Amino acid sequence: MCSHYPEAQVSVRTVCCRKFFDCPACHEASEDHALKKTVDMALICKKCRKAFRKDLRDFDPETDSYCPHCDNHFVFTSAQPAAVAPSAAMQNLDARMIRDNDVDDELLGFAPDLSKKLG
Repeated sequence: MCSHYPEAQVSVRTVCCRKFFDCPACHEASEDHALKKTVDMALICKKCRKAFRKDLRDFDPETDSYCPHCDNHFVFTSAQPAAVAPSAAMQNLDARMIRDNDVDDELLGFAPDLSKKLG
């Protein structure tokens, strides 16, 4: 059972050590080598316990996200990332009085625009 993705519906066979893991983090926690990436995935459905393959080069989310044996849906949408707390400088600004050129991108948390500094 995977502690990182408790709703994991398939186990993925890794190319590097030929073992099945529920997620890359489980592989990283139990093995001493880096995960070798591949586009041809060997999977085992946890509902019907049958193996099948998926080629990620021509993966169709509508048809290829189900087990071909039992139609178990194994691809879930990702969770929304947690909201970023505004910085202390942003908390003091009144949103009704802000114009676009009053607040720089670094204050909002964006990477600085370095295009103006290029020669």
